[in-house]
Amino acid sequence: MVKFGLIGGAGFRAQYFLRIARALPDRFQVSGMVVRDEAKGRQMETEWGTSSYRTLDELLAKETPDFVVVAVSGSGASEYLLKLAELGMPVLAETPPASALNELEALLDRAASLNARIQVAEQYQFHPVQQARLALIRSGKLGRITETTVSISHMYHGVSLIRRMLGKSFEAVKIKAMRFESEWVQGPTRSGPPQADQMVPMQRDLAWLDFGDALGIYDFTKDQHRSWIRSNHLSVRGERGEIFDLRVLLQPEDRIPRQLELKRVNKGEYENQEGYFLQGILCGEEWLYTNPFVPARLYDDEIAIAACLQQMADYIAGGPAFYGLEEAAQDCYLGWMIEQAIQTGETVTASKPRWAQPAE
Repeated sequence: MVKFGLIGGAGFRAQYFLRIARALPDRFQVSGMVVRDEAKGRQMETEWGTSSYRTLDELLAKETPDFVVVAVSGSGASEYLLKLAELGMPVLAETPPASALNELEALLDRAASLNARIQVAEQYQFHPVQQARLALIRSGKLGRITETTVSISHMYHGVSLIRRMLGKSFEAVKIKAMRFESEWVQGPTRSGPPQADQMVPMQRDLAWLDFGDALGIYDFTKDQHRSWIRSNHLSVRGERGEIFDLRVLLQPEDRIPRQLELKRVNKGEYENQEGYFLQGILCGEEWLYTNPFVPARLYDDEIAIAACLQQMADYIAGGPAFYGLEEAAQDCYLGWMIEQAIQTGETVTASKPRWAQPAE
């Protein structure tokens, strides 16, 4: 079992980590949380059965976590990250901790000087369906990947998936982009379901990321991922086939076309009494993804965040990094460059960034 401290325990971001720890008590334990408001802290203690503290110093004086999850807004996270780095405490940041390129570069420089062990919980790549798609890409059955279209989440989340699907790291990329404005009916937001039937203005951002040998298309409309009337979409095209949402089309060397499907397999349906959980995702007769957190009753986003927690546990035990500050910086940088291309109407070039250069 791994123990982690939690900063921002009363915020919506922190609720994910608390739910996951409750669902997987044999794997994770929350060893205290920082909640600045005392009344909220007491309420959280009652609800979650975990001690709360007003400050990080109080938490670390009373608890011995293996790492700390910083689940506060990007603007408030940097101070915590650097303080924890100075103390030699590994950190899992819930979100990239900066809102501008110069802030991010300064944080990277300072973190490097402290030999900080920081990873970022960018969970979209660990969603079950994305893991299945990536497994199919790694199998080589699609051949060399040349294109992907990602219409799933905003800015750095979407960019992260583009880079993962194309197998790109810190390469230079040319970006063209546009914004289309329209109206559609108000749907759910982060605050919950719509409170009235009304039309609201929406912005759809489209961007083309030209890596030279591969093309990434970013397509996102505000609150699309929560909408009841707009679908998410992801496609990947390679030399020998494509993934189009859950459909897989292949043309192997025997020239016999294959038409397959990414099939979710859930337990607990109909007469099955094994519990209700995702077992995995099949493609034909092959498991592309098996849920490592069976039989916990977690939905996909929670499964993905649990994967971040597990990989963080492996990382502090000597395992590989899975999404460090440099990766987060790259996705934020490309997201900001997409916005620049939208605002200027010009093709912009995101050059290879300073954090990708080898240390001298």
